[in-house]
Amino acid sequence: MTETTKPLLAALKGGHPDRTPIWLMRQAGRYLPEYRALRAQANGFLDLCYTPDFATEVTLQPLRRFDLDAAILFSDILVVPHGLGQKVWFVEGEGPKLEPLTGTAALDALDLAAMAEKLKPVYETAARVKAALPAGKALIGFAGAPWTVATYMLEGGSSRDFLKAKRWAYGDPDGFQRLIDLLVDATVQHLEAQIAAGAEAVQIFDSWAGALDEDAFERWTVAPIRAIASRIRANHPDVPITGFPNRAGTLYESFALHAGVDAVSIDPTWTVEAIARRLRPHVAVQGNLDPGRLVAGGPDMIRRVRAICDRLAPMGGFVFNLGHGVLPSTNPDHVAQVVEAVRAADADRV
Repeated sequence: MTETTKPLLAALKGGHPDRTPIWLMRQAGRYLPEYRALRAQANGFLDLCYTPDFATEVTLQPLRRFDLDAAILFSDILVVPHGLGQKVWFVEGEGPKLEPLTGTAALDALDLAAMAEKLKPVYETAARVKAALPAGKALIGFAGAPWTVATYMLEGGSSRDFLKAKRWAYGDPDGFQRLIDLLVDATVQHLEAQIAAGAEAVQIFDSWAGALDEDAFERWTVAPIRAIASRIRANHPDVPITGFPNRAGTLYESFALHAGVDAVSIDPTWTVEAIARRLRPHVAVQGNLDPGRLVAGGPDMIRRVRAICDRLAPMGGFVFNLGHGVLPSTNPDHVAQVVEAVRAADADRV
């Protein structure tokens, strides 16, 4: 099987592969006992990300358990601000913490030129994973979108209201644009380094896109991702680019039309009929099973998998996935059942 006939790559380019490709956001992680065992050996989460022996193993673990069509590089969106020189750490049970930026003067301390060297272990992991992938499986690289990464850099971690980021973005848009422009450059550099190491597709995660109003969404989500996609496509025209404007609601349509991506990953709030009629005509689509259904399991989970596949797979340009990441409390057996249900849906259409 050649690179171009791998099911994931064909679907992301709008094609009709011979089976519905499936992978899951956060498919490597805390729900797997083998991950937890390896995580206990690492000196913190960043050490896990920056140690190629660990990160390669974690990336490959889900493919050993499940008949998935892709591995996604095990890393984190916050390696970019960390690589730029911002202090980043992770607190068990609380998540990421950052030393917050406090205005335009703080941008001068960030060093794009130093990022490539700091993130070399990430790219080494990508190369190792690509070399170890089974036939037919693709490697996905990823990065956080500039808006989402900027919120972490300014808020100092996760946020409910994003007021520090919004106060700067709305009150001093030209100053905020400096940060966004830096993150566009950093994201392009980061994704192209992953591609050079072996990534065959990339995904841009805008986890907090849904926090923005219409005007801000165009400026701080759509425009930066369009800039990133344009620059990557100029150098790597065969690499599919997926965007994920999480919880963007009706703004998903504007994203699909104007963000310049090949595919859109869709959160669970969209109906399959709306996806088919309003998004699929413009881009390939990926999604969108509620991760809570994966936790619950059972017949309702399988019925929902079938509803998604039966409506979207015949259209082509479809990748089955969750509407967000696998939750830590997920039973791995439920993942196996979802994969089986996707394969059964394919068989029933033959």
